[in-house]
Amino acid sequence: MNKRYSLHHIHSADEFTFSPEEYSFFKYGDKAYAEKFAKELFDGFISGHEDILDTDQDIVVLPSPYMAIPTASNFLCFYFKKRLDFYLFQKGKKSSILSKINRNHTYTTDYGNLSFEDRKNLIANDTYYLDKDFLRGKLCIFIDDIKITGSHEFTVNKILDEYKVEADFLFMYYAELMNFDLDPKIENYFNYYAVKNVEHIANVMIRPTFQFNTRIVKYILGLDSGNFDYLTSKVKKEQMDHLLELAISNNYHLIKEYENNINTLTQTELYYGY
Repeated sequence: MNKRYSLHHIHSADEFTFSPEEYSFFKYGDKAYAEKFAKELFDGFISGHEDILDTDQDIVVLPSPYMAIPTASNFLCFYFKKRLDFYLFQKGKKSSILSKINRNHTYTTDYGNLSFEDRKNLIANDTYYLDKDFLRGKLCIFIDDIKITGSHEFTVNKILDEYKVEADFLFMYYAELMNFDLDPKIENYFNYYAVKNVEHIANVMIRPTFQFNTRIVKYILGLDSGNFDYLTSKVKKEQMDHLLELAISNNYHLIKEYENNINTLTQTELYYGY
């Protein structure tokens, strides 16, 4: 089985069945919207496809591939799993299992600005790992927030073929582009709808529901020195300490474009005696 489900279908460049503002905050780390979207996604899926979960197979949920810093879709996946597990509990079934596809590289390119071919070529240069023996015979639900060109799904299917994974696969999205006459850059229309500058980033980061993800970490590390200094003056030092830890964990200290801001974070750590 290889199926796909998406809750919202994008047919127009100016009319949507979900909130671009909420989506933008979600992409920049507000977990409140990850939880909201997960509830909507699960309720929408279960209302029309409950039969797929009527199985004796173990169910595995996987977010889009990442290295050390989770993507926004990872938080969507986490809250979806909570909904799914309570449903399975009510049915007297085993809880689902959280897994991931590991990736070994990262990039500074803004993915939302790329065409299908450019996206495919970019992520084709990465290397991935999954445990095919662990997935064998299971129902694997791959969860992502949006499908624009299908390059991630293409890559995941390629990985599954290469590893010869013998399992059932369901690709699930909060939203999917259905009108391919629209420019794929519409993804960045959603990404930046409500979060357009460093002041907006600071406002998101002071929310109690904020948590770092790959997108916002890369955004901050790529700021010029003036905007970076502005941000550090507006948020808690503990957040910038955590940012440094995450940057190192994802090998961002090896990327030239991020070098200056990581050095600034390191000097701050040394100044405070860490």
